[in-house]
Amino acid sequence: MTALAAAGTPASDPIVNTVVFGLFVAITLYIVYRAGARNSSTSDYYAAGSAFTGRQNGIALSGDFLSAASFLGIAGAIAVHGYDGFLYSIGFLVAWLVDLLLIAELLRNTGRFTMGDVISFRMNQRPVRAAAATSTLVISLFYMLAQMAGAGGLVALLLNIHTRLGQALVIGVVGLVMVLYVLVGGMKGTTWVQIVKASVLMLAVVLIAVFLIGKYGFSFSNLLSAATEKSPLGEHLLEPGGSYGKDDTTKLDFVSLALALILGLSSLPHLLMRFYTVPNSLEARRSVVWATVCMLVFYLCTLVIGFGAAALVGSDEIKSAPGGENSAAPLLALHIGGTLLLGVIAAVAFATILAVVAGLTITASASFAHDVYANIFKRGNAEPEDEVRVARLTAVVVGALAIVGGVLANGQNVAFLVALAFAVAASANLSTLLYSLFWKRFNTTGTLWGMYGGLIACLVLVLFSPVVSGAPDAILKSVDFAWFPLKNPGLASIPFSFLCGFVGTLVGRPKADAEKQAEMEVRSMTGIGT
Repeated sequence: MTALAAAGTPASDPIVNTVVFGLFVAITLYIVYRAGARNSSTSDYYAAGSAFTGRQNGIALSGDFLSAASFLGIAGAIAVHGYDGFLYSIGFLVAWLVDLLLIAELLRNTGRFTMGDVISFRMNQRPVRAAAATSTLVISLFYMLAQMAGAGGLVALLLNIHTRLGQALVIGVVGLVMVLYVLVGGMKGTTWVQIVKASVLMLAVVLIAVFLIGKYGFSFSNLLSAATEKSPLGEHLLEPGGSYGKDDTTKLDFVSLALALILGLSSLPHLLMRFYTVPNSLEARRSVVWATVCMLVFYLCTLVIGFGAAALVGSDEIKSAPGGENSAAPLLALHIGGTLLLGVIAAVAFATILAVVAGLTITASASFAHDVYANIFKRGNAEPEDEVRVARLTAVVVGALAIVGGVLANGQNVAFLVALAFAVAASANLSTLLYSLFWKRFNTTGTLWGMYGGLIACLVLVLFSPVVSGAPDAILKSVDFAWFPLKNPGLASIPFSFLCGFVGTLVGRPKADAEKQAEMEVRSMTGIGT
């Protein structure tokens, strides 16, 4: 904003941004209150009574997934790096095909509330549910830290609050609203927040994209030409190599990142839990189709917005603004629509953070209450009222941890947290999900080896990677104990988890339960007994 003011461009108005965002929060809280008033059972609280249609749940799925990183980060990556920035969009979009073909229908037919229901269906319940809950909580924590810390950076950019205390207060407000969504509305209220947020986000990006295309004579080629003329990369903005492919390490890094993004999305617990909010497997498949369509439109619009920011704002101005690459979309809004449009974009960005962290919170709280409290401590004999009360208390604790973690991580390199969440999900969850659904011999030992092996390998490799030390942009710049060359561990940790699950099954005792396996196979394919 300082750069814009110096250039004579109208600066943002924090009051307008705050009012627009406050209006959105007030409207969504009212929606949550009305939706949550009808919560009367664990099914209502965890799965919204399975009352949503495939279209509604698909829009909510896109709202649950499209985080601030997707909206702000990808647009900025395209504006600065060009072609290579769009590779993120391709990875995210292709990932939904894995859900459609392998996961959605079988998961909906087999489980009830959480991922742990599926993985433990034919296994020793207590240790497997404990492993599933551990994986869910770790993934949710990393994902939530990235969102909450991102809120601090967004505040600095859009509300002109640059003090650590001011940003910490806003992170606290975001966390408080998030907890209110979950406590008052449960899954039903959270789903409506996702739908509203996705609709507003889609409308905003479509309108901006149409305006940009119209500004250049409804010719995308003209827009690309203007972007290359203003970018330091010139014609190379439209070619591979702006960020990846400069050497063998960056090539492997890209392959590892792409593997984690494509396989991790289909294993994220807060997305998997959404398949239980529809009444049957047909609607679960429709959910993925609708989510894929929404993603396709969104990422095509971010392509236009990214190159539009390169053409109208310029990469130098973007990189010098608070927030760096993440400032591309807000700066573009300020250029083309002044403070009012920036206020709308601010509200959309904050709504994005609120909706994603609300989905993460209810997933983490449901996993603890259903998998740990009800099925481990109470051995499946918990009263529904007690289970919901434990879930609400867990949501408060998770919200408090997210606020504290977001404040501590604010200003740090948090990009790796999102990629790490995807890598952990793919490493710990995907192998066990696929083995459980498709391999008859898979047993409890294989499940535990696969989940814990993938989880530990992923965390250890990140700890000793250039993300933490040994690189100019590392978290710890003054030390160097990195021996793993890649920033994302997916290329090593994902195959390792499949190997652990395979070896654990071969050496483990007891052997697979043939009767439960047959029941699970029939149920997953037909839906009988759901």
